[in-house]
Amino acid sequence: MIELRALAALLSYPTAEMRAALPEIADAIRRSPLIASRERAGLDALVAELAAGDLMEAQERYVDLFDRSRATSLNLFEHLYGESRDRGEAMIDLKRVYARAGFELTTSELPDYLPVLLEYLSCRDVREARAMLADCAHILRSIATALIARGSAYAAVLQATLAIAGEAPVDAASVPRRTEPMESLDRDWPEKPAFADVPLTAMSGKSTRP
Repeated sequence: MIELRALAALLSYPTAEMRAALPEIADAIRRSPLIASRERAGLDALVAELAAGDLMEAQERYVDLFDRSRATSLNLFEHLYGESRDRGEAMIDLKRVYARAGFELTTSELPDYLPVLLEYLSCRDVREARAMLADCAHILRSIATALIARGSAYAAVLQATLAIAGEAPVDAASVPRRTEPMESLDRDWPEKPAFADVPLTAMSGKSTRP
């Protein structure tokens, strides 16, 4: 599922290499039968935004958006467990899922980092990918809503991911826009566990950036 690999690339930390690959990424999105025209338009806008301007500014925007706000964190288990000890065992269980499929982590990112999950699912069949994304759709929808509230073009990636999962994208028109920092997720969230077939319990961790 090359479109999931393209979405993973768009959600990754911006680098010169990623920028150079944007034409290929855009082509994969245009060719995908799983991405509807509405989601494709939003993704095209994100590609154009990432291709324009200074790379360092794009990197600063990325860090501000995804590393400094827990509401928009791309580490999925953070939305379930915060910094509780339960998060670590969930990480271990997810790594085992990857290992059983022969998927080896080659970055410093944690296994619950959404681009890593999308990269993994790009190597699986459509049924499995959709099922796993549907299991965590409530988290994807929460992140999409926070991104829409901030007016971020990155919301298009979450919207497309929800659509691929067979879930309804967030109604952007119903989301109030916010200019102040997004509300912290320090309180406990009443979310159901992501990845229903994966036991989720113990430990925590933070992703690092180059």
